[in-house]
Amino acid sequence: MKKLILITILVTAYGFVYAQIPDVIKMPGSGRPSGNSKSTGSSNKTDTSKSEKDKTLGFEHRDDKKDSISISYYFIDSVRNVRMDSSINDFDKYFSIPSSYQYLGNNGAAAYSIIYKPNTRPGFDAGFHAFDVYKYTLEQTKFYKTSKPFTQLGYQLASGKEQMIKVLHTQNPRPNWNFGLDYRLISAPGFFVTQNTNHKSYRLFSTYQGKRKRYGLSFVLMGNTIKNSENGGIKNDTLLSNENNKKRFSIPVNLGGESLFQPNPFNATVNTGNIYKDFTFFLRQRYDIGKKDSVAINDSTTEYLFYPKLRLQHSFTYNTQDYLYKDAKADSALYKSWYDTTLKTRTASYMLREQWKIVTNDFSLIQFPDTKNTAQFFLAGIRLENMKGTFYRTDTTTQTKNFYNIVLHGEYRNKTRNRLWDVLLKGEFYLNGLNSGDYTAYATIARYLNKKLGDVRLFFVNTNRTPSFVYDVFSAFNYKNTSITKKENIISFGADATNSFINLGFKNHIITNLAYFSGYRTTAQSSKVINLTQASLSKKIKLTKRINWYTEVVLQQTDGSAPIKVPLVFTRNRIALEGTFYKNLNTSAGIEFRYYTPYEAYNYSPAMGQFTPQDTFKLKNLPDITAFFHFRIKSFTGYIRGENLNTASLVNGFGFINNNFAAPHYPTQGLMIRFGIQWNFVN
Repeated sequence: MKKLILITILVTAYGFVYAQIPDVIKMPGSGRPSGNSKSTGSSNKTDTSKSEKDKTLGFEHRDDKKDSISISYYFIDSVRNVRMDSSINDFDKYFSIPSSYQYLGNNGAAAYSIIYKPNTRPGFDAGFHAFDVYKYTLEQTKFYKTSKPFTQLGYQLASGKEQMIKVLHTQNPRPNWNFGLDYRLISAPGFFVTQNTNHKSYRLFSTYQGKRKRYGLSFVLMGNTIKNSENGGIKNDTLLSNENNKKRFSIPVNLGGESLFQPNPFNATVNTGNIYKDFTFFLRQRYDIGKKDSVAINDSTTEYLFYPKLRLQHSFTYNTQDYLYKDAKADSALYKSWYDTTLKTRTASYMLREQWKIVTNDFSLIQFPDTKNTAQFFLAGIRLENMKGTFYRTDTTTQTKNFYNIVLHGEYRNKTRNRLWDVLLKGEFYLNGLNSGDYTAYATIARYLNKKLGDVRLFFVNTNRTPSFVYDVFSAFNYKNTSITKKENIISFGADATNSFINLGFKNHIITNLAYFSGYRTTAQSSKVINLTQASLSKKIKLTKRINWYTEVVLQQTDGSAPIKVPLVFTRNRIALEGTFYKNLNTSAGIEFRYYTPYEAYNYSPAMGQFTPQDTFKLKNLPDITAFFHFRIKSFTGYIRGENLNTASLVNGFGFINNNFAAPHYPTQGLMIRFGIQWNFVN
């Protein structure tokens, strides 16, 4: 099957490349054939015949101008329009997991950022974030504006029958109306027993503005389904180098049965592991009061203009969340050891489940001081959140709880018309309800200096938040623990500078009362203040005319006894031969490596879906090394990569068995050959 798919893709790619040659298919009646042959009567007759044949077939010369497109997008609550990025030198654009993340050995497995990011969102949070990197979110939704219908198709195939499909389509049927859809499928059977993942995400989106530009609407319909089979890690790390275990699914694991295991990309069944689902319906409507104007384009066409002074805005959100962990044949001894749970039989079923329904209504008033600058405004609003939680546990009866929050929020934004200054001040305060007393205050100021020095930005954020609900005694995933009620307080501040020469950044996080899982099921709250400092640098270094070195370095420092675990140094480097060859062949080919210094990496609790700090195992990995060849031919992008070359070993004969680790007893993949394409269509 894999060979058939690969051959089909290569043939399609070859056909696309061949179609770019402008003289292969001539326009009807285009004249003499190429070459040095003389124009005889016979040849003229032949040309006429061919021309008539071409007309019959409907062939025409490719006009590249017809493929030109103007397309941009913006994020919700953002005033900045962004252009599509067609660069090919960074694989992070095409893969589901950023290179700064640590994931448990399989595309789609639980993951966390090696570069620490505190949770600075106040209010209700269920507390399950191990699979956030694979999910579509409302904040990351792109609203497009395009001059022509645009479609982007992506397909990726890798060793171990791993596949990923991505689809994007957007169009403007009318200048004031855009709609589109996103879809992504991640399917990875894995190399170890009970490691298969199958994630699906979809998103429908639309924006509309009335003809006279008073009324506006934004709409999002979105869902994520996370299916992750969990093996709890391998039973013995030394089995990796055993000559009888070159096929990794022969290595015993802690969870899930290994009998009759066969990796299958079409099997999405989860017998042991996590199934997380969420659904979001979002509708925002606004109506502007202000000054109207119009411009006559011609005798029959009038362009209506409108300068808002006051905006009335209502946002409605309906969200459901479903978190399930199950083990169809749970090992009673292991669950007693890890989760202090006594099962009725040696291989009984085990299940934890938590469901939420959340309805949110937000009313806001927005005032624009500058008539002709909608990027400067004052916002004041109030939000009502209604939440219903249902909790299931194998050994208890089902419980249902209802909660609410009343939230006040405000914002001041000023992106000046000369584009030199960008100021943002915003805050939220939870007046009453489940998260009463939570708040956040955020401030940032940015200044464009000049073309050489680029942009400089300062930021500050202070958040006071109730610990996530998973630390509440009512949560199905928190049992035999008391509730953690002391509010977490996070202060973060820093600066960054971005220009054509170098990018520099600095952040400092001060965290009080951090709640965390201290073991497979036990919870805890830090009794002392945690201080974490980060400094970052990224730069493109031109080694020769065509060879570039991209380097990224992050330094992180915190108290070694803190429950936050980070490496002192994280670095990613790419050395690439880059340029445009044969007129249309844009390439980036070379070597990439990622390395971080040894640190006490997090353990993982499968049932709770939580990463937990530990101090008995220090992660000492070799650099992750990849050879890559990326290319783009007009609207077609392709990439071929050989990943984890560092796992090569001569123990018991040559093989890629010297695996790195992501967590205690969680080895990462061996050699991965990855092939993918991305194709843009302008209709």
